[in-house]
Amino acid sequence: MPSGLAPVSPAEADLALRRELYFFTLYRLLEAALLVLFLFGPVENLIGSPRHDLFARSLSLSYLFIATLLFLFGRRGELRGQALAGIACDLFFGILAIHALPGAGTGIALMLMFNVGAAALLLRARYGIGAAILACAGLIGEWTWNEISGETTGRTIAEPIMFAVGYLSIALLTNMLGRQMRESQELAERRGAEAANYAEINELIIRRMRTGVLLVDGEGRLRLANEAAMLLLGDSGEYDGSRHGHRILAIASPELARRLSRWRVEGRPDESPLQLAPDLPEVVPRFTRLLAGSDQTLIFLDDTSLVSRRAESITLAALGRFSASLAHEIRNPLAAINYAVQLLEESRDIAISDRRLLEIVRQQGSRMNGIVENVLGMARREPAKPEHLELMGFVRQFLDEYRVSHPLEQDTLRATGPEARVAAMVDPRQLHQALTVLVHNALTYGRIPGEPARVTVHVYFDEVGLPAIDVLDRGPGIPDSVAERLFRPFFTTSSHGTGLGLYIARELCRANQASLDYVSVPGGGGCFRIRLAGASALSPA
Repeated sequence: MPSGLAPVSPAEADLALRRELYFFTLYRLLEAALLVLFLFGPVENLIGSPRHDLFARSLSLSYLFIATLLFLFGRRGELRGQALAGIACDLFFGILAIHALPGAGTGIALMLMFNVGAAALLLRARYGIGAAILACAGLIGEWTWNEISGETTGRTIAEPIMFAVGYLSIALLTNMLGRQMRESQELAERRGAEAANYAEINELIIRRMRTGVLLVDGEGRLRLANEAAMLLLGDSGEYDGSRHGHRILAIASPELARRLSRWRVEGRPDESPLQLAPDLPEVVPRFTRLLAGSDQTLIFLDDTSLVSRRAESITLAALGRFSASLAHEIRNPLAAINYAVQLLEESRDIAISDRRLLEIVRQQGSRMNGIVENVLGMARREPAKPEHLELMGFVRQFLDEYRVSHPLEQDTLRATGPEARVAAMVDPRQLHQALTVLVHNALTYGRIPGEPARVTVHVYFDEVGLPAIDVLDRGPGIPDSVAERLFRPFFTTSSHGTGLGLYIARELCRANQASLDYVSVPGGGGCFRIRLAGASALSPA
Protein backbone atom coordinates (compact mmCIF):
# COMPACT_ATOMS: atom_id res chain seq x y z
CA MET A 1 0.00 0.00 0.00
CA PRO A 2 1.32 3.47 -0.73
CA SER A 3 2.21 5.63 2.20
CA GLY A 4 1.69 8.99 0.51
CA LEU A 5 -1.94 10.00 0.54
CA ALA A 6 -3.71 12.88 -1.16
CA PRO A 7 -3.14 16.13 0.77
CA VAL A 8 -6.08 18.18 1.95
CA SER A 9 -6.01 21.72 0.54
CA PRO A 10 -6.91 24.73 2.75
CA ALA A 11 -9.92 25.47 0.52
CA GLU A 12 -11.32 21.98 1.17
CA ALA A 13 -10.74 22.34 4.91
CA ASP A 14 -12.67 25.67 4.96
CA LEU A 15 -15.75 24.41 3.13
CA ALA A 16 -17.58 23.68 6.39
CA LEU A 17 -16.79 27.20 7.69
CA ARG A 18 -18.44 28.86 4.70
CA ARG A 19 -21.82 28.04 6.15
CA GLU A 20 -20.88 29.72 9.46
CA LEU A 21 -19.65 32.79 7.59
CA TYR A 22 -22.96 32.96 5.75
CA PHE A 23 -24.95 33.01 9.00
CA PHE A 24 -22.48 35.56 10.42
CA THR A 25 -23.13 37.96 7.54
CA LEU A 26 -26.87 37.33 7.80
CA TYR A 27 -26.77 38.21 11.52
CA ARG A 28 -24.84 41.41 10.71
CA LEU A 29 -27.48 42.36 8.16
CA LEU A 30 -30.14 41.76 10.81
CA GLU A 31 -28.28 43.99 13.25
CA ALA A 32 -28.02 46.82 10.75
CA ALA A 33 -31.65 46.45 9.69
CA LEU A 34 -32.80 46.51 13.32
CA LEU A 35 -30.80 49.69 13.95
CA VAL A 36 -32.36 51.37 10.91
CA LEU A 37 -35.81 50.24 12.05
CA PHE A 38 -35.33 51.83 15.48
CA LEU A 39 -34.20 55.12 13.94
CA PHE A 40 -36.57 55.40 10.95
CA GLY A 41 -39.49 53.16 11.83
CA PRO A 42 -42.59 53.60 14.00
CA VAL A 43 -40.73 52.21 17.03
CA GLU A 44 -38.09 54.94 17.17
CA ASN A 45 -39.25 56.06 20.64
CA LEU A 46 -38.31 52.68 22.15
CA ILE A 47 -34.60 53.54 22.32
CA GLY A 48 -34.89 57.14 23.41
CA SER A 49 -33.53 60.21 21.70
CA PRO A 50 -30.20 59.89 19.87
CA ARG A 51 -27.32 61.94 21.14
CA HIS A 52 -26.64 63.16 17.59
CA ASP A 53 -29.67 62.47 15.40
CA LEU A 54 -28.13 63.11 11.96
CA PHE A 55 -24.97 61.25 12.86
CA ALA A 56 -26.96 58.28 14.20
CA ARG A 57 -29.15 58.07 11.09
CA SER A 58 -26.17 58.34 8.72
CA LEU A 59 -24.32 55.74 10.76
CA SER A 60 -27.20 53.24 10.63
CA LEU A 61 -27.67 53.64 6.87
CA SER A 62 -23.94 53.25 6.23
CA TYR A 63 -23.81 50.12 8.38
CA LEU A 64 -26.80 48.66 6.53
CA PHE A 65 -25.18 49.35 3.16
CA ILE A 66 -21.86 47.75 4.11
CA ALA A 67 -23.62 44.80 5.83
CA THR A 68 -25.57 44.22 2.60
CA LEU A 69 -22.35 44.21 0.55
CA LEU A 70 -20.67 41.77 2.94
CA PHE A 71 -23.73 39.51 2.79
CA LEU A 72 -23.83 39.53 -1.01
CA PHE A 73 -20.12 38.91 -1.45
CA GLY A 74 -19.67 36.67 1.58
CA ARG A 75 -19.51 33.47 -0.52
CA ARG A 76 -16.64 34.79 -2.62
CA GLY A 77 -13.05 35.56 -1.86
CA GLU A 78 -10.84 34.34 0.94
CA LEU A 79 -12.77 33.25 4.04
CA ARG A 80 -10.54 34.76 6.69
CA GLY A 81 -10.30 38.03 4.80
CA GLN A 82 -14.10 38.23 4.73
CA ALA A 83 -14.27 37.53 8.46
CA LEU A 84 -11.63 40.18 9.27
CA ALA A 85 -13.41 42.82 7.20
CA GLY A 86 -16.73 41.96 8.82
CA ILE A 87 -15.57 42.16 12.44
CA ALA A 88 -13.71 45.42 11.71
CA CYS A 89 -16.96 46.96 10.40
CA ASP A 90 -18.94 45.55 13.32
CA LEU A 91 -16.60 47.06 15.93
CA PHE A 92 -16.31 50.38 14.14
CA PHE A 93 -20.03 50.95 13.60
CA GLY A 94 -21.00 49.25 16.88
CA ILE A 95 -18.86 51.45 19.14
CA LEU A 96 -20.02 54.58 17.28
CA ALA A 97 -23.64 53.43 17.59
CA ILE A 98 -23.21 52.93 21.35
CA HIS A 99 -21.97 56.51 21.60
CA ALA A 100 -24.69 57.93 19.30
CA LEU A 101 -27.53 55.98 20.96
CA PRO A 102 -26.92 56.00 24.74
CA GLY A 103 -30.34 54.51 25.43
CA ALA A 104 -29.55 51.38 23.37
CA GLY A 105 -25.86 51.18 24.25
CA THR A 106 -26.19 48.16 26.51
CA GLY A 107 -28.22 46.23 23.91
CA ILE A 108 -25.76 47.07 21.12
CA ALA A 109 -22.83 45.98 23.26
CA LEU A 110 -24.67 42.74 24.01
CA MET A 111 -25.31 42.08 20.32
CA LEU A 112 -21.64 42.70 19.53
CA MET A 113 -20.78 39.77 21.77
CA PHE A 114 -22.07 37.41 19.06
CA ASN A 115 -19.96 39.21 16.41
CA VAL A 116 -16.82 38.84 18.51
CA GLY A 117 -17.55 35.15 19.14
CA ALA A 118 -18.25 34.45 15.47
CA ALA A 119 -15.03 36.19 14.41
CA ALA A 120 -13.02 34.17 16.93
CA LEU A 121 -14.67 31.00 15.59
CA LEU A 122 -13.66 31.73 12.00
CA LEU A 123 -10.24 33.33 12.54
CA ARG A 124 -6.97 32.15 14.01
CA ALA A 125 -6.41 32.65 17.74
CA ARG A 126 -4.40 35.85 17.53
CA TYR A 127 -6.95 37.54 15.25
CA GLY A 128 -9.95 36.37 17.30
CA ILE A 129 -8.43 37.46 20.62
CA GLY A 130 -7.28 40.68 18.95
CA ALA A 131 -10.87 41.45 17.89
CA ALA A 132 -12.08 40.85 21.46
CA ILE A 133 -9.39 43.18 22.85
CA LEU A 134 -10.35 45.88 20.35
CA ALA A 135 -14.00 45.53 21.39
CA CYS A 136 -13.00 45.85 25.08
CA ALA A 137 -10.85 48.89 24.32
CA GLY A 138 -13.65 50.47 22.33
CA LEU A 139 -16.20 50.05 25.13
CA ILE A 140 -13.84 51.37 27.80
CA GLY A 141 -12.71 54.17 25.51
CA GLU A 142 -16.32 55.21 24.76
CA TRP A 143 -17.15 55.25 28.52
CA THR A 144 -13.99 57.26 29.22
CA TRP A 145 -14.88 59.77 26.50
CA ASN A 146 -18.32 60.26 28.00
CA GLU A 147 -16.81 60.87 31.42
CA ILE A 148 -14.25 63.37 30.09
CA SER A 149 -16.78 65.27 27.98
CA GLY A 150 -19.28 65.35 30.85
CA GLU A 151 -21.96 63.51 28.89
CA THR A 152 -22.88 61.09 31.63
CA THR A 153 -25.16 58.17 30.80
CA GLY A 154 -25.63 56.74 34.29
CA ARG A 155 -23.38 53.75 33.55
CA THR A 156 -20.48 52.85 35.80
CA ILE A 157 -17.07 51.52 34.82
CA ALA A 158 -18.19 48.08 35.96
CA GLU A 159 -20.44 47.68 32.90
CA PRO A 160 -17.73 47.99 30.20
CA ILE A 161 -15.38 45.88 32.31
CA MET A 162 -17.96 43.07 32.57
CA PHE A 163 -18.58 43.28 28.82
CA ALA A 164 -14.80 43.14 28.27
CA VAL A 165 -14.55 39.98 30.36
CA GLY A 166 -17.47 38.52 28.41
CA TYR A 167 -15.88 39.40 25.07
CA LEU A 168 -12.56 37.80 26.00
CA SER A 169 -14.27 34.71 27.41
CA ILE A 170 -16.52 34.17 24.42
CA ALA A 171 -13.57 34.76 22.05
CA LEU A 172 -11.42 32.16 23.81
CA LEU A 173 -14.24 29.62 23.95
CA THR A 174 -15.35 29.96 20.34
CA ASN A 175 -11.75 30.01 19.11
CA MET A 176 -11.14 26.67 20.82
CA LEU A 177 -14.33 25.30 19.28
CA GLY A 178 -13.32 26.62 15.88
CA ARG A 179 -9.86 25.08 16.12
CA GLN A 180 -11.35 21.72 17.10
CA MET A 181 -13.87 21.98 14.29
CA ARG A 182 -11.15 22.73 11.73
CA GLU A 183 -9.01 19.88 13.01
CA SER A 184 -11.99 17.53 12.86
CA GLN A 185 -12.77 18.71 9.36
CA GLU A 186 -9.18 18.21 8.22
CA LEU A 187 -9.11 14.78 9.86
CA ALA A 188 -12.38 13.86 8.16
CA GLU A 189 -11.04 15.05 4.80
CA ARG A 190 -7.82 13.12 5.33
CA ARG A 191 -9.70 9.98 6.29
CA GLY A 192 -11.95 10.48 3.31
CA ALA A 193 -8.92 10.82 1.03
CA GLU A 194 -7.45 7.66 2.55
CA ALA A 195 -10.71 5.78 2.07
CA ALA A 196 -10.93 7.01 -1.52
CA ASN A 197 -7.33 5.96 -2.19
CA TYR A 198 -7.88 2.55 -0.62
CA ALA A 199 -11.07 2.12 -2.64
CA GLU A 200 -9.16 2.98 -5.83
CA ILE A 201 -6.38 0.56 -4.87
CA ASN A 202 -8.91 -2.22 -4.18
CA GLU A 203 -10.65 -1.50 -7.45
CA LEU A 204 -7.33 -1.58 -9.30
CA ILE A 205 -6.35 -4.86 -7.66
CA ILE A 206 -9.69 -6.46 -8.52
CA ARG A 207 -9.60 -5.06 -12.04
CA ARG A 208 -6.06 -6.36 -12.69
CA MET A 209 -6.57 -9.77 -11.09
CA ARG A 210 -5.81 -12.71 -13.34
CA THR A 211 -8.90 -14.40 -11.89
CA GLY A 212 -12.15 -13.24 -13.44
CA VAL A 213 -14.64 -11.78 -10.94
CA LEU A 214 -18.36 -11.34 -11.68
CA LEU A 215 -21.14 -9.97 -9.49
CA VAL A 216 -24.55 -11.38 -10.47
CA ASP A 217 -27.83 -10.33 -8.87
CA GLY A 218 -30.83 -12.55 -8.17
CA GLU A 219 -32.30 -11.87 -11.63
CA GLY A 220 -29.19 -13.06 -13.42
CA ARG A 221 -27.87 -9.62 -14.42
CA LEU A 222 -24.15 -8.82 -14.39
CA ARG A 223 -23.67 -5.94 -11.98
CA LEU A 224 -19.88 -5.78 -11.93
CA ALA A 225 -17.03 -7.50 -13.78
CA ASN A 226 -13.28 -7.01 -13.81
CA GLU A 227 -11.08 -6.97 -16.91
CA ALA A 228 -10.19 -10.65 -16.74
CA ALA A 229 -13.88 -11.63 -16.56
CA MET A 230 -14.77 -9.41 -19.52
CA LEU A 231 -12.00 -10.99 -21.59
CA LEU A 232 -13.19 -14.46 -20.65
CA LEU A 233 -16.82 -13.64 -21.42
CA GLY A 234 -16.03 -11.86 -24.67
CA ASP A 235 -18.65 -9.68 -26.33
CA SER A 236 -21.46 -12.19 -26.05
CA GLY A 237 -24.66 -11.33 -24.23
CA GLU A 238 -27.41 -8.75 -24.51
CA TYR A 239 -28.44 -5.88 -22.30
CA ASP A 240 -31.71 -5.65 -20.43
CA GLY A 241 -34.04 -2.75 -20.85
CA SER A 242 -33.12 -1.00 -17.60
CA ARG A 243 -31.60 2.41 -17.44
CA HIS A 244 -28.17 1.01 -16.51
CA GLY A 245 -28.19 -1.60 -19.28
CA HIS A 246 -26.81 -4.64 -17.41
CA ARG A 247 -25.79 -7.72 -19.38
CA ILE A 248 -27.73 -10.92 -18.83
CA LEU A 249 -25.66 -13.91 -17.71
CA ALA A 250 -27.99 -16.48 -19.26
CA ILE A 251 -27.32 -14.96 -22.68
CA ALA A 252 -23.65 -14.13 -22.15
CA SER A 253 -22.88 -17.68 -20.96
CA PRO A 254 -25.81 -20.14 -20.75
CA GLU A 255 -23.70 -22.95 -19.25
CA LEU A 256 -22.33 -20.66 -16.52
CA ALA A 257 -25.87 -19.48 -15.75
CA ARG A 258 -27.05 -23.12 -15.45
CA ARG A 259 -24.22 -23.93 -13.06
CA LEU A 260 -25.05 -20.88 -10.98
CA SER A 261 -28.72 -21.90 -10.77
CA ARG A 262 -27.78 -25.45 -9.81
CA TRP A 263 -25.42 -24.14 -7.12
CA ARG A 264 -28.13 -21.88 -5.68
CA VAL A 265 -30.51 -24.82 -5.44
CA GLU A 266 -28.18 -27.66 -4.42
CA GLY A 267 -25.30 -25.74 -2.82
CA ARG A 268 -22.71 -27.97 -4.53
CA PRO A 269 -20.48 -26.40 -7.20
CA ASP A 270 -19.47 -28.08 -10.45
CA GLU A 271 -15.69 -27.55 -10.67
CA SER A 272 -15.17 -29.18 -14.04
CA PRO A 273 -13.45 -26.90 -16.63
CA LEU A 274 -15.76 -24.75 -18.74
CA GLN A 275 -15.04 -22.99 -22.05
CA LEU A 276 -17.10 -19.82 -22.34
CA ALA A 277 -16.27 -19.27 -26.03
CA PRO A 278 -14.50 -21.34 -28.75
CA ASP A 279 -11.40 -19.11 -28.87
CA LEU A 280 -11.09 -18.57 -25.11
CA PRO A 281 -9.25 -20.66 -22.50
CA GLU A 282 -11.09 -22.99 -20.17
CA VAL A 283 -12.08 -21.71 -16.73
CA VAL A 284 -13.18 -23.28 -13.45
CA PRO A 285 -16.10 -21.30 -11.92
CA ARG A 286 -16.42 -20.85 -8.15
CA PHE A 287 -19.49 -19.32 -6.49
CA THR A 288 -20.00 -17.51 -3.20
CA ARG A 289 -22.71 -15.24 -1.83
CA LEU A 290 -21.82 -11.58 -1.46
CA LEU A 291 -23.50 -11.41 1.96
CA ALA A 292 -25.34 -13.92 4.09
CA GLY A 293 -28.92 -14.09 2.88
CA SER A 294 -28.17 -11.89 -0.16
CA ASP A 295 -29.35 -12.84 -3.64
CA GLN A 296 -26.18 -11.37 -5.15
CA THR A 297 -23.47 -13.89 -6.02
CA LEU A 298 -19.77 -13.51 -6.67
CA ILE A 299 -18.43 -15.75 -9.43
CA PHE A 300 -14.67 -16.37 -9.62
CA LEU A 301 -13.42 -17.66 -12.98
CA ASP A 302 -10.03 -19.36 -12.60
CA ASP A 303 -8.14 -19.57 -15.89
CA THR A 304 -6.96 -23.17 -16.19
CA SER A 305 -4.13 -22.14 -18.52
CA LEU A 306 -2.56 -20.12 -15.68
CA VAL A 307 -2.86 -23.08 -13.34
CA SER A 308 -1.41 -25.36 -16.00
CA ARG A 309 1.54 -23.05 -16.60
CA ARG A 310 2.19 -22.81 -12.87
CA ALA A 311 2.07 -26.58 -12.53
CA GLU A 312 4.26 -26.95 -15.60
CA SER A 313 6.80 -24.55 -14.11
CA ILE A 314 6.92 -26.55 -10.88
CA THR A 315 7.21 -29.80 -12.83
CA LEU A 316 10.02 -28.43 -14.99
CA ALA A 317 11.92 -27.24 -11.93
CA ALA A 318 11.66 -30.66 -10.32
CA LEU A 319 12.50 -32.36 -13.61
CA GLY A 320 15.53 -30.12 -14.06
CA ARG A 321 16.91 -31.05 -10.64
CA PHE A 322 16.26 -34.73 -11.29
CA SER A 323 17.82 -34.56 -14.77
CA ALA A 324 20.91 -32.80 -13.47
CA SER A 325 21.38 -35.45 -10.78
CA LEU A 326 20.83 -38.24 -13.30
CA ALA A 327 23.19 -36.69 -15.84
CA HIS A 328 25.89 -36.33 -13.23
CA GLU A 329 25.56 -40.02 -12.35
CA ILE A 330 25.68 -41.05 -16.04
CA ARG A 331 28.71 -38.89 -16.83
CA ASN A 332 31.28 -40.98 -14.95
CA PRO A 333 30.45 -44.44 -16.43
CA LEU A 334 30.04 -42.81 -19.85
CA ALA A 335 33.54 -41.38 -19.65
CA ALA A 336 34.84 -44.85 -18.77
CA ILE A 337 33.03 -46.37 -21.77
CA ASN A 338 34.45 -43.75 -24.17
CA TYR A 339 37.96 -44.27 -22.80
CA ALA A 340 37.63 -48.06 -23.20
CA VAL A 341 36.48 -47.64 -26.81
CA GLN A 342 39.50 -45.46 -27.59
CA LEU A 343 41.80 -48.15 -26.18
CA LEU A 344 40.09 -50.88 -28.22
CA GLU A 345 40.38 -48.82 -31.42
CA GLU A 346 44.14 -48.58 -30.84
CA SER A 347 44.44 -52.36 -30.50
CA ARG A 348 45.67 -54.31 -33.57
CA ASP A 349 43.91 -57.50 -32.48
CA ILE A 350 40.46 -56.12 -33.35
CA ALA A 351 39.04 -57.40 -36.62
CA ILE A 352 38.03 -54.94 -39.30
CA SER A 353 34.40 -56.06 -39.05
CA ASP A 354 34.42 -55.30 -35.32
CA ARG A 355 35.90 -51.85 -35.78
CA ARG A 356 32.62 -50.73 -37.32
CA LEU A 357 30.90 -51.76 -34.09
CA LEU A 358 33.46 -49.75 -32.09
CA GLU A 359 32.79 -46.72 -34.28
CA ILE A 360 29.07 -47.00 -33.58
CA VAL A 361 29.74 -47.25 -29.84
CA ARG A 362 32.01 -44.19 -29.99
CA GLN A 363 29.44 -42.15 -31.97
CA GLN A 364 26.61 -43.01 -29.63
CA GLY A 365 28.84 -42.32 -26.63
CA SER A 366 29.64 -38.87 -28.04
CA ARG A 367 25.94 -38.25 -28.61
CA MET A 368 25.14 -39.32 -25.07
CA ASN A 369 27.89 -37.05 -23.74
CA GLY A 370 26.31 -34.13 -25.65
CA ILE A 371 22.95 -34.89 -24.06
CA VAL A 372 24.56 -34.93 -20.61
CA GLU A 373 26.27 -31.59 -21.28
CA ASN A 374 22.96 -30.05 -22.40
CA VAL A 375 21.14 -31.29 -19.31
CA LEU A 376 23.87 -29.98 -17.02
CA GLY A 377 23.90 -26.66 -18.85
CA MET A 378 20.13 -26.35 -18.36
CA ALA A 379 20.48 -27.06 -14.64
CA ARG A 380 23.44 -24.77 -13.98
CA ARG A 381 22.08 -21.55 -15.54
CA GLU A 382 25.24 -19.58 -14.93
CA PRO A 383 24.70 -15.80 -14.62
CA ALA A 384 25.50 -13.63 -17.62
CA LYS A 385 28.59 -11.41 -17.77
CA PRO A 386 27.59 -8.84 -20.39
CA GLU A 387 30.12 -6.83 -22.38
CA HIS A 388 29.91 -4.12 -25.02
CA LEU A 389 30.02 -6.07 -28.26
CA GLU A 390 30.10 -5.08 -31.94
CA LEU A 391 27.69 -7.62 -33.41
CA MET A 392 28.70 -7.64 -37.06
CA GLY A 393 32.34 -8.44 -36.30
CA PHE A 394 31.31 -10.99 -33.67
CA VAL A 395 28.96 -12.80 -36.09
CA ARG A 396 31.61 -12.94 -38.86
CA GLN A 397 34.14 -14.40 -36.41
CA PHE A 398 31.55 -16.88 -35.11
CA LEU A 399 30.77 -18.11 -38.64
CA ASP A 400 34.47 -18.54 -39.46
CA GLU A 401 34.94 -20.65 -36.34
CA TYR A 402 31.79 -22.66 -37.09
CA ARG A 403 32.96 -23.48 -40.65
CA VAL A 404 36.26 -24.78 -39.28
CA SER A 405 34.67 -27.06 -36.68
CA HIS A 406 31.64 -28.07 -38.78
CA PRO A 407 32.44 -28.70 -42.46
CA LEU A 408 29.53 -27.44 -44.57
CA GLU A 409 30.21 -29.38 -47.80
CA GLN A 410 27.57 -28.01 -50.22
CA ASP A 411 25.65 -25.95 -47.64
CA THR A 412 26.07 -22.15 -47.51
CA LEU A 413 26.37 -20.02 -44.38
CA ARG A 414 26.79 -16.26 -44.65
CA ALA A 415 26.48 -13.08 -42.60
CA THR A 416 24.72 -9.89 -43.70
CA GLY A 417 24.22 -6.55 -42.03
CA PRO A 418 24.71 -2.80 -42.25
CA GLU A 419 28.05 -1.11 -42.71
CA ALA A 420 27.40 0.98 -39.60
CA ARG A 421 28.45 -0.28 -36.20
CA VAL A 422 25.78 -2.35 -34.39
CA ALA A 423 26.65 -2.40 -30.68
CA ALA A 424 24.97 -4.46 -27.96
CA MET A 425 25.36 -5.39 -24.30
CA VAL A 426 25.63 -9.19 -24.10
CA ASP A 427 27.73 -12.03 -22.73
CA PRO A 428 29.75 -13.14 -25.81
CA ARG A 429 30.17 -16.70 -24.52
CA GLN A 430 26.42 -17.20 -24.02
CA LEU A 431 25.57 -15.50 -27.32
CA HIS A 432 28.06 -17.82 -29.05
CA GLN A 433 26.31 -20.84 -27.46
CA ALA A 434 22.82 -19.62 -28.48
CA LEU A 435 23.93 -18.91 -32.07
CA THR A 436 25.54 -22.36 -32.26
CA VAL A 437 22.19 -23.97 -31.45
CA LEU A 438 20.26 -21.81 -33.94
CA VAL A 439 22.73 -22.21 -36.81
CA HIS A 440 23.03 -25.97 -36.23
CA ASN A 441 19.22 -26.35 -36.26
CA ALA A 442 18.94 -24.21 -39.40
CA LEU A 443 21.57 -26.30 -41.23
CA THR A 444 20.05 -29.58 -40.02
CA TYR A 445 16.29 -28.95 -40.36
CA GLY A 446 16.00 -25.77 -42.46
CA ARG A 447 16.52 -27.35 -45.86
CA ILE A 448 14.40 -28.68 -48.67
CA PRO A 449 14.91 -32.47 -48.88
CA GLY A 450 17.59 -33.27 -51.46
CA GLU A 451 18.88 -29.68 -51.66
CA PRO A 452 21.72 -27.92 -49.82
CA ALA A 453 20.89 -25.68 -46.88
CA ARG A 454 21.18 -21.92 -47.26
CA VAL A 455 21.45 -20.14 -43.92
CA THR A 456 21.85 -16.39 -43.36
CA VAL A 457 22.73 -14.65 -40.10
CA HIS A 458 21.46 -11.07 -40.45
CA VAL A 459 22.46 -8.28 -38.05
CA TYR A 460 20.39 -5.06 -37.92
CA PHE A 461 18.50 -2.55 -35.76
CA ASP A 462 14.81 -3.36 -35.27
CA GLU A 463 11.90 -0.93 -35.54
CA VAL A 464 12.48 0.49 -32.04
CA GLY A 465 16.23 0.90 -32.51
CA LEU A 466 17.41 -2.18 -30.57
CA PRO A 467 20.09 -4.51 -32.02
CA ALA A 468 18.77 -7.79 -33.38
CA ILE A 469 20.09 -10.96 -35.01
CA ASP A 470 18.01 -13.11 -37.39
CA VAL A 471 19.00 -16.68 -38.27
CA LEU A 472 17.15 -17.41 -41.53
CA ASP A 473 16.88 -20.57 -43.56
CA ARG A 474 15.21 -21.60 -46.82
CA GLY A 475 13.58 -24.74 -45.50
CA PRO A 476 9.92 -25.78 -45.38
CA GLY A 477 9.20 -23.69 -42.28
CA ILE A 478 7.61 -24.78 -39.02
CA PRO A 479 3.84 -25.42 -38.64
CA ASP A 480 1.98 -23.21 -36.17
CA SER A 481 1.03 -26.18 -34.00
CA VAL A 482 4.74 -27.05 -33.61
CA ALA A 483 5.93 -23.43 -33.31
CA GLU A 484 3.87 -22.96 -30.14
CA ARG A 485 5.88 -25.71 -28.38
CA LEU A 486 9.34 -25.08 -29.85
CA PHE A 487 10.87 -23.62 -26.69
CA ARG A 488 9.47 -26.15 -24.25
CA PRO A 489 12.14 -28.38 -22.67
CA PHE A 490 12.39 -31.93 -24.02
CA PHE A 491 10.09 -31.13 -26.97
CA THR A 492 11.56 -32.32 -30.27
CA THR A 493 10.34 -33.56 -33.64
CA SER A 494 13.55 -35.50 -34.31
CA SER A 495 14.34 -38.97 -33.10
CA HIS A 496 17.95 -37.89 -32.54
CA GLY A 497 17.27 -34.65 -30.67
CA THR A 498 16.99 -33.96 -26.95
CA GLY A 499 14.55 -31.04 -27.09
CA LEU A 500 16.85 -28.91 -24.94
CA GLY A 501 18.72 -26.82 -27.49
CA LEU A 502 16.13 -24.10 -28.13
CA TYR A 503 15.05 -24.05 -24.51
CA ILE A 504 18.62 -23.45 -23.33
CA ALA A 505 19.17 -20.86 -26.08
CA ARG A 506 16.11 -18.87 -24.94
CA GLU A 507 17.19 -19.09 -21.28
CA LEU A 508 20.64 -17.78 -22.26
CA CYS A 509 19.00 -14.87 -24.09
CA ARG A 510 16.78 -14.07 -21.11
CA ALA A 511 19.84 -14.01 -18.86
CA ASN A 512 21.17 -11.20 -21.10
CA GLN A 513 17.94 -9.14 -21.09
CA ALA A 514 17.29 -10.39 -24.62
CA SER A 515 14.48 -12.33 -26.26
CA LEU A 516 14.44 -15.28 -28.64
CA ASP A 517 11.36 -15.90 -30.79
CA TYR A 518 10.41 -17.82 -33.88
CA VAL A 519 9.12 -15.63 -36.72
CA SER A 520 7.38 -17.17 -39.70
CA VAL A 521 8.60 -16.01 -43.11
CA PRO A 522 5.80 -15.41 -45.65
CA GLY A 523 7.93 -16.44 -48.64
CA GLY A 524 8.92 -19.75 -47.07
CA GLY A 525 11.62 -20.78 -44.64
CA GLY A 526 12.05 -19.99 -40.98
CA CYS A 527 13.53 -17.23 -38.87
CA PHE A 528 14.74 -17.26 -35.26
CA ARG A 529 15.10 -13.68 -34.00
CA ILE A 530 17.25 -12.53 -31.07
CA ARG A 531 16.48 -9.03 -29.77
CA LEU A 532 19.34 -7.79 -27.60
CA ALA A 533 19.76 -4.99 -25.09
CA GLY A 534 21.33 -1.84 -26.50
CA ALA A 535 24.87 -0.73 -25.71
CA SER A 536 23.45 1.69 -23.10
CA ALA A 537 22.23 -1.16 -20.86
CA LEU A 538 23.75 -0.80 -17.40
CA SER A 539 23.41 -4.17 -15.73
CA PRO A 540 22.82 -7.82 -16.55
CA ALA A 541 19.60 -9.61 -15.79
